[in-house]
Amino acid sequence: MRIAIVGCGFVADYYISTLRSYPQLTVAGVMDRNLERAEHFGKYHNLPVCPTLTALLEDPSIELVLNLTNPRSHFEVSKACLEADKHVYSEKPLAMNFEDAQHLFTLAQSKGLYLSCAPCNLLSETAQTLWKALREQVVGTVRVVYAEMDDGLLHTMPYRQWRSSSGTPWPAKDEFEVGCTIEHAAYYVTWLTAFFGPVTSLTAFASCQVPDKQTDVPLEPAYTPDFSVACLQFASGVVARLTCSIVAPHDHRLQIIGDKGILSTRDCWFYRAPVFVRRSLTLRRKTFWNPLSRKYPLVRSPQQRKKTKKGQQMDYARGVVELVEAIEAQRPSRLSAEFSLHVNEVVLAIQNATSGMSYQPKTTFEPIAPMPWAVS
Repeated sequence: MRIAIVGCGFVADYYISTLRSYPQLTVAGVMDRNLERAEHFGKYHNLPVCPTLTALLEDPSIELVLNLTNPRSHFEVSKACLEADKHVYSEKPLAMNFEDAQHLFTLAQSKGLYLSCAPCNLLSETAQTLWKALREQVVGTVRVVYAEMDDGLLHTMPYRQWRSSSGTPWPAKDEFEVGCTIEHAAYYVTWLTAFFGPVTSLTAFASCQVPDKQTDVPLEPAYTPDFSVACLQFASGVVARLTCSIVAPHDHRLQIIGDKGILSTRDCWFYRAPVFVRRSLTLRRKTFWNPLSRKYPLVRSPQQRKKTKKGQQMDYARGVVELVEAIEAQRPSRLSAEFSLHVNEVVLAIQNATSGMSYQPKTTFEPIAPMPWAVS
């Protein structure tokens, strides 16, 4: 399938480095509102450059567009692509407000087009292994989940020195203005909703603890939350506590606590992070968690043989490949429009809880099938 990329910023290099592992995909063009940046990106990766979005959308050979623009441009770019009868895979979020996300969903449905959204780490070996262990009831009935998405005091780090492979600076201003909840909470929301069903209710609180992150460039808005915490209840009855921040020390752990043990992993960003099982011990009159854990065997995927850039732990292309395979087989995508809309709604509710709030999502989705290679 011939695909195109709109947005040649920091994350685009990570997509290209993994897309090239899939010969069934051809990047037929790249475009950015900054033509100089697009030309630099195209030259660096030896890819054709489209001068405008209109020119790209008028190419009948392009079937799918990867929307890798600034999050606040996601809605207008995805809308234009859908109106031009192109399937869309968007970087997260689908949109910056629920009404716009819902509009994209309705537009895609009305045109019979596929719409999907990152993150795609649900397709990782780690997520699929956890899911397999849950289906096998390795830890018995699940009672509660603790999920952490803390990234340390980001504003004190040397982020001005961070560059992608083609030399694009990390978009600090945009990252701080959009906020860590919108940028990162979906990494665990996608896992938990796939494992335990749609979120039926949530209670959340979000706050800006460090308003002066960039003294050289004013932030607009200046008080986007850099800390959030949410308690989520899922259709299955499981409850989870999700914390997200760029203030607390780096911690990406997940703990799934059941009657017979704890399933855990250290980082949802590492596609092959080990999965651990801990059991409880009873000695005399005391019961406690065994400090020793054992590894649960990771499932093997066809992508496990593919090479990624040194140090890169995410295969950004898996969501694109899943979408392309769904289009060609005319089946629902695992990261479907309804699933992406639900995740977007949940994340936005957490982000917007600056006075604390309880919320019942309006959206839902049909159960998602695990990957074939992860089924016993």
